[in-house]
Amino acid sequence: MRRKNPLFRWFALVVICLAAARLPLAAQEPMRAILDEEARTLRVEQAGDLLFAYRFEADRKFPFFYPVNGPVSGSSVTTESTEPYPHHSSLWFGCDRVNGGNYWQEGLDRGLIVQESLRILQAEGTEIAFATVNRWMRPGAAAPFIDHRLVRVRWLGPAAYCIDFSIRLVAQEEVAIPQTNHALFSARMAPALSAGQGGSMVNATGASGEKTTFGQPSPWMDISGVWPETDCREGLAILNHPANRWSPPPWFTRDYGFFSPTPMYWPSGDAHRFAKGESINLAYRVIVHAGSAQDAGIADHYKDWSETEFPLVP
Repeated sequence: MRRKNPLFRWFALVVICLAAARLPLAAQEPMRAILDEEARTLRVEQAGDLLFAYRFEADRKFPFFYPVNGPVSGSSVTTESTEPYPHHSSLWFGCDRVNGGNYWQEGLDRGLIVQESLRILQAEGTEIAFATVNRWMRPGAAAPFIDHRLVRVRWLGPAAYCIDFSIRLVAQEEVAIPQTNHALFSARMAPALSAGQGGSMVNATGASGEKTTFGQPSPWMDISGVWPETDCREGLAILNHPANRWSPPPWFTRDYGFFSPTPMYWPSGDAHRFAKGESINLAYRVIVHAGSAQDAGIADHYKDWSETEFPLVP
């Protein structure tokens, strides 16, 4: 892992904040994707340091990213199985109340998302890419969805890297999702970085904290905070592609560190409904960065990304 000396971290953060995370791709050690079939984990490393792990253990509710390590600290900016709500698993995609099943909270008999295949599309270089196919399952019930995921990773310089997460949900039958706050792409931040412990949770309009961001539409949101042992600030932003359905989405936010761009808590009728065979295409960009949202230039990152072609999953 990266060096733990506090003076080194402080100096590195000063340099990084001056760079403002807006540097072009520099000459860097290539990233590598390492698949461990036995542990059911795919690790992405850069210069021997772990950036993140994508986990798909058979006894877990769904595939998820953990740890998701900061570019300076080497510590995970997200947390997994932390109170309150230990079913929050770092960075993940799931949904409750899908045709009576629960593909979000504890209890595998209530529903789970099972990875059926994984293909590494690019294993080494300045970009890593892999694709997966997943089936939503529960005993005694038909699968409501099969989903196809595409994950691309890019190193953005000494201050940040990004994870592009695209998903195509294909309804295998008529699907109804009544109002639920447990839905779609979500992140749970490390407690030390949360707004409740002095961190900053901001959206694209400049609103901050749970009271002013909850339920408000925004193309992106960022949470960052200071690691208490080093005074190093790091954070994570979720960017919602403007071509996504329901854009810009309302956000479900909590000061303890949970945030999710989801319309499912605010249905226009009694439920969100999808026809058999219907596809729902969604794309998100995650930026793991040093400094604040402003330091990292999240607004500029969003502008650049939003002007790109919508990344459809094949």
